[in-house]
Amino acid sequence: MESFIQLRKGNTPRQVHRDLDGLKEDEMGRSGFTGRTTFFYRRNDPSKYRVEGDLRPLDVLTGTLEPTDLHDPAGEPLPLLSNDDCRILLSRRGQAAPCYERNVDGDELYFVHKGTGHFETEFGRLAYRPGDYVYLPKATTYRQVPDGESHLLIVEAREEFRVPEAGAIGRYFPYDPALITVPEPEVFEEPRQDEYEIRLRHLGGRTSLFTPHHPLDAEGWRGDNVAFTFNIDDYDVITSESVHLPPTVHLFMQATGVYVMNFLPRPAEMVPGVERIPWYHRNVDYDEVAFYHGGNVFGVDMPEGLLSVVPQGIHHGIPERARERSRRRFDVDQRVEWKVIAIDTRRRLTPSPALLDAALGEGA
Repeated sequence: MESFIQLRKGNTPRQVHRDLDGLKEDEMGRSGFTGRTTFFYRRNDPSKYRVEGDLRPLDVLTGTLEPTDLHDPAGEPLPLLSNDDCRILLSRRGQAAPCYERNVDGDELYFVHKGTGHFETEFGRLAYRPGDYVYLPKATTYRQVPDGESHLLIVEAREEFRVPEAGAIGRYFPYDPALITVPEPEVFEEPRQDEYEIRLRHLGGRTSLFTPHHPLDAEGWRGDNVAFTFNIDDYDVITSESVHLPPTVHLFMQATGVYVMNFLPRPAEMVPGVERIPWYHRNVDYDEVAFYHGGNVFGVDMPEGLLSVVPQGIHHGIPERARERSRRRFDVDQRVEWKVIAIDTRRRLTPSPALLDAALGEGA
């Protein structure tokens, strides 16, 4: 039950995320960062622990993983994490596939970490570049044609991806839907073959359709269930000088049980005493996945291509040394230059064997 009354006991700062005076701020919140919340003010770093058992944070450099589509044109993306609402996969395709694809289980949202190329789709041709999201509605027939090796993170949602409801700042922020790129109709004729394969992507089996005509032969289309791209350079970051804002402010797309957010370059908080780095927390109702696209935080480079996974209920946060650096350099650093794609899921995610094998030791 939500309440207008916020209790306060013991030694706490006057305001959250400000003037901690050596204490460690630790949030235990419900419904992501939008429900009932308690902040504990601790003497010690709550993310310092040793893990035994299945629920543990994972850090994986995705550039070391090799999906079968890296070397084999007929190969497929590598599953990383899954639950009943979604799957998260990695593609490093280097060549166009010899067949076409159609996901019959759900929508697909690609994030382009590296590489350029285009997707041939029933809607037309969609070019992509680093920083692009590529959205393909459920059951769209398509083929990816990379210019060279592409490094893509894929979020497959069982239910429709949709734009978050407009809040108090209006429907054009944090991003303007008019800035998406929608393809123009195009009849594809190459390659010319006697028969074309459409591989259906689904769980629990393998199915292919074979047609005597090119599957991408639409001369036109009308409607609002369409494929598109959107680049993070066109995303408007919401900021505050006086408080570090919660991740949900930066929501981009959502499906049932799945939320995709952008943490992008922005001015740093400037009011003296304000914490500039996310507080420790144990997101009670959501697993958290972060994919590091690049950039830096107060002069420290982000580990590009790192995938970080934290199960719900497990303490985590940026290391204390980084917090101390942000305070020490308060009058030096004016901006936060990170580029991080975040995915929160309501149901607990199950790591694939490949992800577990590649984990960088014990996370915390």
